[in-house]
Amino acid sequence: MKRKNLSKAECPVARSLDVIGDWWSLLIIRDVLDGINRFSALQKNLGIARSMLTTRLQDLVDHGVLETAPASDGTAYQEYVLTEMGHGLFPVIVALRQWGEDNLYQPDEQHSVLVETQTGEPVTRLELRSRENRVLEWRDTTIRKVSSDLKP
Repeated sequence: MKRKNLSKAECPVARSLDVIGDWWSLLIIRDVLDGINRFSALQKNLGIARSMLTTRLQDLVDHGVLETAPASDGTAYQEYVLTEMGHGLFPVIVALRQWGEDNLYQPDEQHSVLVETQTGEPVTRLELRSRENRVLEWRDTTIRKVSSDLKP
């Protein structure tokens, strides 16, 4: 089945998923955020087929999420590094992590923990806030559709 192209969708969520919506892409971004930058290291860590990894990496490069750079150790290898757009996905990865911690683990089950580098302390929960700095829940927001903005 051919995947639907969402690159021209009015919805920002749909356009985002068009670029990073498959789980391999998000896991690649997670690993690059964790400092895994070389093809072989990504393949080993993810357990992904070479052809699938090649395709996903090229898609992420083509969309401007990743770029290639000479290896930082001066060898002939190349590394994959996040662009500014790619670094903007950090809160998305953190949100998925926190959702998983809340919903997919038993209370006594161990898992990795995101900590602040400087202090070693776990990071605080992500919160959506209003301009007045109030914490917002899903019921406190609504989507203003494009079609409703264009009424005469």
